[in-house]
Amino acid sequence: MNPLLVVAGATGNLGSRIVNALRQRGAHVRVLVRPETNSAKVDSLTQQGIEVRRVDFADLPTLTQACTGADCVVSVLAGLREVIVEAQTQLLQAAVAAGVPRFIPSDFCSDYTQQEPGANRNFDLRREFQSRLDQAPIAATSILNGAFAEVLTYNIPLFDFRQRQVGYWEDADWHIDFTTMDDTAAFTVAAALDPTTPRFLRIASFQPSPRELVTLAQQAGRGNFTLTQLGSRADLAAAIQHVRAANPAGEQQLYADWQQMQYLLSMFSVQNHPLDNARYPDLTWTSPLTFLTN
Repeated sequence: MNPLLVVAGATGNLGSRIVNALRQRGAHVRVLVRPETNSAKVDSLTQQGIEVRRVDFADLPTLTQACTGADCVVSVLAGLREVIVEAQTQLLQAAVAAGVPRFIPSDFCSDYTQQEPGANRNFDLRREFQSRLDQAPIAATSILNGAFAEVLTYNIPLFDFRQRQVGYWEDADWHIDFTTMDDTAAFTVAAALDPTTPRFLRIASFQPSPRELVTLAQQAGRGNFTLTQLGSRADLAAAIQHVRAANPAGEQQLYADWQQMQYLLSMFSVQNHPLDNARYPDLTWTSPLTFLTN
């Protein structure tokens, strides 16, 4: 019998890739969506032959029923505290009540276990949920993939197309973890189908330094970039405090300006080591040159 994987958050960018990768592996996929989820997104899933359950996460009996029979529950939920802590806790309780043996939380980020509390608001939410998850009678595995490589296409200070500049803080030779969404999805699926996973798995498609990014950009045909120091880590942390104080509305925004700065600080503060890329030899990892060329 094919394994049954329950996925919450399947209509998002990463979630949809995970569902596709699961289907390619021959798994039976059951997707949980909220009652208000866009009908077109639901129709797209059902047309692919995917089982979809509309579920109110506050309805524990119905949520438990939706998790029943699963070999693993994969959460790809995105949001602030009411989602990452509260909704995931409801999903966790349902998984435990349904007797599901394994749970993959919606971490998918840099290794927040290495960073001080308070340095990254969105990581603090994951840390708060982690404390609940680790007390639950279920085997959990977090996938820590660093930053999604796709951020390199967003004209961020680290890789600024307009200024033709690679900006860095503190150390031009600091290696930064990047994993493409497709690589993250493929690894997550392999882990979801693997009953022997440890509590944490750390991956990266590539780990270039800012200095190496300058060379890679040129090799990929992106032109000549200058390497520019933007300050120290302490300078960036101080700037974050200032911007956050000036934008209280950002506390209710998933990607507030200061939160984006916190992600940059995390990139230059923690590293995935050792990597678990080799755990599944059948996976192929995207190279930095391939990614930047395409």
